[in-house]
Amino acid sequence: MEKQYHIGFDGSHGASYAILPGDPGRVEKIASYLDNPRFHCQNREYTTWLGEVSGKTVMVMSTGMGGPSTAIALEELFVTGVKNFIRVGTCGGMALPVIGGDLVIATAAIRMEGTTKEYVPVEFPAVANLDITNALVEASKNLNARWHAGVVQCKDSFYGQHSPDRMPSGRELTDKWQAWIKAGCLASEMESAALYIVSQILGARAGCVLNVVWNQERGRIGLDNPESHDTSLAIKAAIEAVRILIGSS
Repeated sequence: MEKQYHIGFDGSHGASYAILPGDPGRVEKIASYLDNPRFHCQNREYTTWLGEVSGKTVMVMSTGMGGPSTAIALEELFVTGVKNFIRVGTCGGMALPVIGGDLVIATAAIRMEGTTKEYVPVEFPAVANLDITNALVEASKNLNARWHAGVVQCKDSFYGQHSPDRMPSGRELTDKWQAWIKAGCLASEMESAALYIVSQILGARAGCVLNVVWNQERGRIGLDNPESHDTSLAIKAAIEAVRILIGSS
C-alpha cells in the first residue's frame, strides 16, 4: 500500500481504533494516556501517534477543524485499516442543563454544514454507532462524570454562530439556532456530521464525546456559566470506551 496523500502513512500501523481530536496540539496529550505512546507521522493538519489499550494498537490523529478535513481523514484512515473512530473534542452548550466541564456524547448531528451534502442528500440522518455510543456512556458512568447524550448541532461557521447579526444570513442563522434549542439540541460543534456520515458510507463505526467549554445560552440569560478548557475527562472517557469495546469483541 502506498502512503495516503494527506495523512502521510500506509497501513503498517496495525490499528483498527482511532481517537480523533481536531487540534494537532492535543494529540500527544491524548497519546500519553495510552500504553507505549510513540510518534508516528505528521503531515498538514494530521499529526499521528500510536499506543496500546489492552494490548491492542490504538491510533490518535488530529483531523483539523471542520468537515472537509475530517472527511479526508476518515477516508484515508479507513483505507489503511482503521474501522472504529471516536472523536474527542470541545463544544459549546445550547440546552440549559449542559454546563462547562460536562461531557456531551453526540448520538446524532444536525447537518448544518456542507461537506456531507456531497456524500448523501440532507434528509439522510447523521447518527452515531450504537456500540460506540453505549461504550462512551458506560465509560462516562465509570468515571463518575456528569454527562449528557443526545443531538448536537454541527456547523461550518464558528463566527456565524457567535456573530450572526453581522452576517447577511443572520436572521436565518438566528431562527435556526432557536429551532435547534426548542427541539432539545444539547450543544454545538463542527466535526460530528462529517464523522457520522462518512463512517456510515464507508461501513465504519463512529462515536463522539465532547468537553463542554461553556454555554452561551446560560450566559445570555444570566445563569451561572463556568468555562472549562480541560479535555482530560473526555480523553479518559474515549480511552475507557475503547477498552470496553476491545474487551467485548
